[in-house]
Amino acid sequence: MAGKIHFLEEGIGRTIQLEGREFLYFSGTSYLGMTQNPEFLKSISHHLQKWGSNHGQSRLNNIRIPVFDEFESYFSENSGAEDAAALSSGFIAGIVSTQLLAKDADKIWIAPDAHPAILPEGLFPNTQLSFTQWKNECLGTSKSLKSQRILILGNAVDAFTAQIHDYSWIKEISDSHEVTFLVDDSHAFGVLGKRIFGTYIQWNAPTYNLVVCGSLGKGLAIPAGIVLGNRETIQKLRGTALYGGASPGSPAHLAAFLECQSVFESQQTGLFKNCLEFYKAISEIQEIEGLSNYPVFKLTKDSWIPKLEEEGIIISSFRYPTVDSPLINRIIISAFHQPDDISHLVQTLKELKSNEA
Repeated sequence: MAGKIHFLEEGIGRTIQLEGREFLYFSGTSYLGMTQNPEFLKSISHHLQKWGSNHGQSRLNNIRIPVFDEFESYFSENSGAEDAAALSSGFIAGIVSTQLLAKDADKIWIAPDAHPAILPEGLFPNTQLSFTQWKNECLGTSKSLKSQRILILGNAVDAFTAQIHDYSWIKEISDSHEVTFLVDDSHAFGVLGKRIFGTYIQWNAPTYNLVVCGSLGKGLAIPAGIVLGNRETIQKLRGTALYGGASPGSPAHLAAFLECQSVFESQQTGLFKNCLEFYKAISEIQEIEGLSNYPVFKLTKDSWIPKLEEEGIIISSFRYPTVDSPLINRIIISAFHQPDDISHLVQTLKELKSNEA
């Protein structure tokens, strides 16, 4: 089954149907399990009837609906940011943020795992460096430079290696330089930072300009993107052609998000419980790397993938970033997983480990 493309006939939940057989699904990005949550779907259905399937008009149109402003106000307030701009996708949010910020920078420093959405045209990260090596290079270079306007680009988390990044060292650079820090929270929303609202409050500091962007379509299951920042930055963003010329995200989903906050909070509690349970259970399996508070776990044994499938378990396994790259295997825990699902996964992994002893 590895390497074969499958087309599903229904949405992804804790299980999927492939070739007439049911598999437990430990893959994807629905960390909070909201994509098939009944209460959330019911709310979306209600707001679809009210607002329609889409709002294909510019946010600058003279005819407007209040959902977008309400969503931005709520999200910015709860994230700790002064303002927010909602867009149609995380990729668009990244592109418009980078285009806005890069034109005023003397230097642009890009983390090795920075997402393509936040890469300025023609610039690429040095993927030969680890995050720590890149950080040390930034610190060293900053000390040898006269005062510069520096734009630093990075992800809140590397979802492929299950590494949560620490950016506290940027404060040291901002003591001598004018620093803007753009962080992609696509794999942090719903999981890391302040409740379900990401890492803005965690990395915000008075000595530099912080901008957070990202997709809301992963942990939060909303087909939209967002940019968080101070009022001056967000107002400039709203003045760009990319913002004014693009349609916004689905108003029904944004309204449902506002209506279902208690559901999101409950799902996050369930996710953290599942993550901790799995983390403790696989602590002696050296072939699995991960953290107790993040739902992505790296599996270093390619040979286990087909054996997991034989036991009815599908995990994330594909070559990245190119078709010639090594396989990246990840076990992804979701709030929709039940205790028996995790127990079956753990037992299978332990048997695979025991068989190789």
